Amino acid sequence: MEQEKKKSSIGWIMSFAGQKKKLYVVSVLLAVFGVLCGIVPFILTGKIIRNLIEGNREWSFYLTRGLLMALCFIGKILGHNISTTCSHVATFHVLGEVRKLLCEKLSRVPLGYVKDTPSGTLKNIMMERLDSIETTLAHVLPEFTSNLLAPVCVFVYMLTIDWRMALITLVPLVLGLLCYCTMMFGYAESYQNAINKTKTLNDTAVEYINGIQVIKAFGKAGASYERFAVAAKEGASCYVEWMRKNNIPFSLAMVLAPCTMITVLPLGGLFVMNGSLAAIDFIMIILLSVGLIQPLITVMGYSDDLAKLGTIVGEVTSILTQDELVRPKQDKEVPTDNSILLTDVTFGYHDKEVLHGINMEIPSGKVCALVGPSGSGKSTIAKLIASLWDVKGGSIKIGGVDIRDLSLEEYNRKVAYVAQDNYLFDDTIRENIRMGRLGATDGEVEEVARKSGCHDFIMALDKGYDTVVGGSGGHLSGGERQRIAIARAMLKDASIVILDEATAYTDPENEAIIQASVAKLVQGKSLIVIAHRLSTIQDADHIFVIKDGNVVDSGTHTELLENGGLYKDMWAAHISVKDTAEGGAVHA
Repeated sequence: MEQEKKKSSIGWIMSFAGQKKKLYVVSVLLAVFGVLCGIVPFILTGKIIRNLIEGNREWSFYLTRGLLMALCFIGKILGHNISTTCSHVATFHVLGEVRKLLCEKLSRVPLGYVKDTPSGTLKNIMMERLDSIETTLAHVLPEFTSNLLAPVCVFVYMLTIDWRMALITLVPLVLGLLCYCTMMFGYAESYQNAINKTKTLNDTAVEYINGIQVIKAFGKAGASYERFAVAAKEGASCYVEWMRKNNIPFSLAMVLAPCTMITVLPLGGLFVMNGSLAAIDFIMIILLSVGLIQPLITVMGYSDDLAKLGTIVGEVTSILTQDELVRPKQDKEVPTDNSILLTDVTFGYHDKEVLHGINMEIPSGKVCALVGPSGSGKSTIAKLIASLWDVKGGSIKIGGVDIRDLSLEEYNRKVAYVAQDNYLFDDTIRENIRMGRLGATDGEVEEVARKSGCHDFIMALDKGYDTVVGGSGGHLSGGERQRIAIARAMLKDASIVILDEATAYTDPENEAIIQASVAKLVQGKSLIVIAHRLSTIQDADHIFVIKDGNVVDSGTHTELLENGGLYKDMWAAHISVKDTAEGGAVHA
C-alpha cells in the first residue's frame, strides 16, 4: 500500500490504462512524427534558398522539395489526428476504469470512511473532476512529449550549423522562462487555495440542492442561499486574484519567448559581416529559429494542466489507497449455524469510543431485539454485525467463525441489512426489489412483495411494479420506501436479517402488517431487530438493553419488566405515550 501511495501521477495513469497503455505510446510517437513533419519544411525551405543563391536551375530539385513539403504538411495533419484519436480512446478507457475502480473500492472500505466524506466530494471526484482531466490526458500527454522532443532535435541540428547562433536563439526563451518562473512564487499555496475553494463550492451546491425541501420548509432559503453565494464568490475571487497577480509576468513571458529575431538578426548579421558565418547558414538559422520556439511555448502552457492532473490523480488515489476491510478471498472456515457471538467488542468513531466491551450471544434461528436510548450504540452494533465496519477490539463470530475469516462476498450473501434510511435507485419498483437477488423472476419479485405486505399499494400506483421511484425513491413516501426495502431484503433470502428501525416511517396499522409478514419470511433465520416502539419487539426471544455503549440488561420482555431498571422505565414511557395518543390528546 505504501509503495502504491508513492507512485507518480503518470505511473497511476499507466496502471489505470492497462492494455490500452500501448495506445498512449503510439499516440506519443505519432505526435512526435507530426511535430517533426511541421519542422522539416523549414529545413527544406532553407535548402531551397541555398540552392537559389548558388544558382541551381534544376527544376526537378525544387519540385521534389516542394512535394516533400506537401507530404510533410499531410503527415503533420495525419500524425496529429491519429495521435489524438489513439490518446482519446486510451483516455476514455482510463476514465471508465477509474470510475469502476472507485466504485469497487467504496464497496470494500469501512462504512465510516464513506460516512465521513461528504457525498458531494465523492460525486465531484468521480464525475466532474475526472471529466475535467479528459482534455489533459488526451492532449497534453502526447503533445507535451512531442513538443518537447522535436525542438530538441531542431536545436541539435542548429548546433551543427553554428553553435553560437544556436545558443543566441535561446536567449529570448531564457528571458521568457525567467519571467514565467516568477509566477511560481506562491504557486502551490495559490493553487491549493483554488482547489479548496472549488471543493467547498461543489460541496455547498450539492448540500443546498439535496436539502432544498428542508430549507424551504423551515424558511431558511435566505441563510442557505447566502452560504452558497459566499462559496461561489470566494470560488471565483480566488482565481481572479491569482490571475491578476500573474498578469504582468505571464504577458512578459509570452512576449519575450517567441522574439528570437531580437537576438538572431543583429548578432547573426554581425557574424556575417565579419565573415565568421556564411550568409546561407544565417538564413537557415533564421528559418529554424522561427519553428523552434512555438512548440516550447506550447509546453510552457501545459504547466497548469499538469498541476491539475496531479491534483485530481491525487484525489483519486487518496480513495483507492484507503484501508479496506481485511477479509480473505475465500472462507477460512465454514460456520456451523447462524448463531452470533460478540465478545468484548469495542468500537469508536475516530478517537471517540462508543462501544465498551459488548458481550452478546444470539442463538441461531431466534429473534433478538436491541433497545435503548438514542445514541446508545444499537445501530453501531447492528452495522458491526453486518460487517459495515470492523471492530476495534474483541470479536464477532457467526456459527463459531470470526467474521474476519469469512470472505466479504460470501458474508454479504449471508446477511441482509435494512436501515431506517433506505436508498432506492431511480428505477422501477420491480427492479429495486430485484436488487435483492438479480436472477429473480418477475413472479418471485411479486410473490415476495405480497408476503411483505406491499403488493396492494404497488398495484394502486399508475404503472404498478413498473412505476419509477425517482432519485433515492423520492416519488414514494417514507413508509413505502421502507416496505420496498424490506421486500428487497426478503428476496435476498439471507440466513441473518438485521432490521435497523426498518419500520420507523410506517404507520401503526401497516407496521403490524409488516411485522406479521416479516415473522413469516424469517422463520428459521436469525433476526436482529432495532426498534423504538417497544410493543413491536415484546415477543422477541431475547432483548438486549443498550445504554452508553454497554449492555446493561438482557432477557425476555417479561423478565426485563420483572428486573425493573431502564427497560421497565422505557416500557412505561412507551405505554404512556401510546395511551395518550389513543385518547386523542396527541393530534397528527
